[in-house]
Formats: sequence, C-alpha cells, structure tokens
Amino acid sequence: MRTFLVVWCGQLVSLVGTNLTSFALAIYVYQQTGSATKLAGILLASQLPQIVVTPFAGALVDRWDRRWAMILADTGAGIGTVAIAVLLGFDRLEIWHLYVILSIAGVFQSMQWPAYSAATSLLVPKEKHTRAAGLVQLAEALGQVFAPALAGVLLVAGGLTAVIAVDVATFVVAVASLLAVRFPRPEVSEAGSEAAGSLLAEARFGFTYIRQRRGLLVLLVYFAVLNLIFGFVGVVLFPLLLGFASEQAVGGIMSLSAVGMVIGSVIMSSWKGPRRLVRGLLIAVMPLGLGLILMGLRPSVPFVTAAAFLAFAAMPFGNSFSQALWQRKVDPDVQGRVFAVRRTLGQIMGPVALIAAGPLLDLVFEPALADGGSLAGSLGSVIGTGPGRGAAFMMMIMGAAAMLASVAAYSYPRLRYLEDELPDAISS
Repeated sequence: MRTFLVVWCGQLVSLVGTNLTSFALAIYVYQQTGSATKLAGILLASQLPQIVVTPFAGALVDRWDRRWAMILADTGAGIGTVAIAVLLGFDRLEIWHLYVILSIAGVFQSMQWPAYSAATSLLVPKEKHTRAAGLVQLAEALGQVFAPALAGVLLVAGGLTAVIAVDVATFVVAVASLLAVRFPRPEVSEAGSEAAGSLLAEARFGFTYIRQRRGLLVLLVYFAVLNLIFGFVGVVLFPLLLGFASEQAVGGIMSLSAVGMVIGSVIMSSWKGPRRLVRGLLIAVMPLGLGLILMGLRPSVPFVTAAAFLAFAAMPFGNSFSQALWQRKVDPDVQGRVFAVRRTLGQIMGPVALIAAGPLLDLVFEPALADGGSLAGSLGSVIGTGPGRGAAFMMMIMGAAAMLASVAAYSYPRLRYLEDELPDAISS
C-alpha cells in the first residue's frame, strides 16, 4: 500500500491543479462568448481524441511500465497547460487555440486512467480494492472541494494566468511522486497470451474480452448511458448556476457541495463495501439522480448547494463499487487494454451529449423558459423563468433519466448475477 499511497498523494495534488484550470477555463469561455455551445466545444475538444486513441493507449500501457505511462500522460498534459499560459502571457489566446491544445493534451491523458487503474490492481490486495477506489474518489473529491474556491480567489487576484501557474506546479509534484516509486509487473495470464500480437490486435482484444463476458458488457452499456446523461449535466451546470449566482458564489457552491463527495469517499476508503457490489452500485445512483432533480427546482444558493451535496455524496459509492468489480473480474496483465476499452465505450456517449446539449439549451430550453417563453406560464410558474432556468429544466430531466436507467439495468439478469456467474480473476 505504501507505493499506492505515494502515487495517490501525487495524483491528489495534480487533480487540484487540473480542476483549477478546468473550472477557470469554463468560466473564461462562457464569459468571453456567452455561448453554451462553445463551452461544450471546449469539453468536446479534450474528449474526442481520448475516445479515438484510448484503446491503443491501453495496449501500450500493458506493454510498458505503467508508471512511465502515467509520467508521459502527466508530462503531456503539463506541456499543454504551459502552452495556454504562454499564449495568455502574450495576449494571443483565442478560443480556437484552446480547441487545439486541449485536443493534443487529451491524447496524452488517454493513458492516465488505464495505467492508474491497472497499477492499483497490482499494488493493492483484492480485499482492499473497494477502499482503494474510495481513496481515488476521495482525491477527486478533494480536488473539487479546493479547486473552485481557490480558482475564484486566483481569478480575482491574478486572473487565468495565476490559475495556470498553480496547475503547472501541481504537474511537477505528480511526476516527482511517480519517479520516486516502482511498479511490479503483472504475471502473464492465459488471456494475456491470447492477446499478444500487433498493437491493433492488442487494442482490439479489449473489445473481445468484454464481449465474451456478458455481465461486464451490460455494466459497460449502463455506464455509457450514465455518461450520456452526465455529459448533458456538464454543459448545463454553469449556465444554471451563473443564471442566479456570481462567479465567487458558483465557486462556493461547487466547493461546499463537493464536501459531500469527500464524506462519501471517506466512508468508502474505510469500508470494504456491501456483499453484493452490483446491487450497491445501482442503489447508489438513486440519491444522485434525486439531487440533480432538486438542483433544478429552485434558483437559490442554499437550496442548490444542499441538492448538489446530496448528488456529490452518492458519486463515490457507485464509482467505487464499479471499479472494484472490474479490478476483480479482469486479468491484471490485460487490464490496460480492457480498462481503455471500458473508458472508450463508457464515454463514447459523452461527445454526443456535448454536441447536442449546447444547441438544445441555447435554442430550445432557454427560450422556452425565458420571460414570456412557451413554458413560462406552466413549468415556469414552478421552477421560475429567466436566465438559467432552461438549464435547470434540463438538469431535472437528467436526474430522472439516471434513476430510470438504474431500474432498467437491475432488471437484466446478467448484470444482477454478475458476481455469481463470472469468477474473480484475482485470487488475493
């Protein structure tokens, strides 16, 4: 566990920096353009390259030392951040620059998650996989707690340049922590021997491995649906909040609500999880969906903060249960490939949401709930009218959809009995 904890500390620092820049860029782009569509474009620019490259990145992760794969991912992302800082320093930064830089950085970042997840399977005993996943969730939660509030202060004090300077420093810490440790190599399994071949064949094997295990395939489809839903959430969140709150208030809402994620992650990091992980996973999505519905109900800082707290608190449970399932059921020496494909297929609906969400919000939902809009006299009398209320209605729809998707997933026997039908690939 010592090696895992050293890496975890470095990734925690890096996550704070990454969330700083992501939060600041979202504010910057939306304020510069006033367009949810262009905000969605920024998010899309970093996701599309990852979807295309990640299966090949996963194959490389299984070939290489997973530590060096993580170092390369962190370094590439850091160089992209420096490029933004240079353009900003010369007052030459334009929106299209962000599209290009974030796309290139996304190629490097495609290695990060498969390498980190696969390495954790080797560094942590099977009975502690759920706790390790909880710690990973805790790092993400702490990043979301500190980053928005700190970004709000830095934006006021030094603008986007100050935010990026801090982000670059965090990348240095992350790389230094990885250079200080060593990762073990996994033993070659029967599946690993079968998968050996060209880079294309090894990348394709990840799809084959999941397709042959029907329960994992259904779990993957379920998360693809959730990612479609949360892709919409990512686009509408800032328009919803900025419709009734200032920049600093938005930072406060994000930070305070993320305390819920911290609490959920702390519980997960000290609890081995329920006996039936699949059931726990599907139940955990229910309060998450309810929180999203409540976020759209009233344009009130305290009310929205409490609703977001509920949604964020539920996230670590579902994510940790899912991660532990995958780490237990997939052979360690092919986890890079399988987890890369899992990430690709799980997130492939995200760009669909990003492409659709901006125009839907700008052209349909916001006009409908503007003062005098087509829904102003009906739905508007319940959730309010004006800027951001169309985003609020979309948020409520996404919350209800998440809850319905969980009910539908549990009704499928191959997923419900996954833990009984598929033996563990890791014995200890």
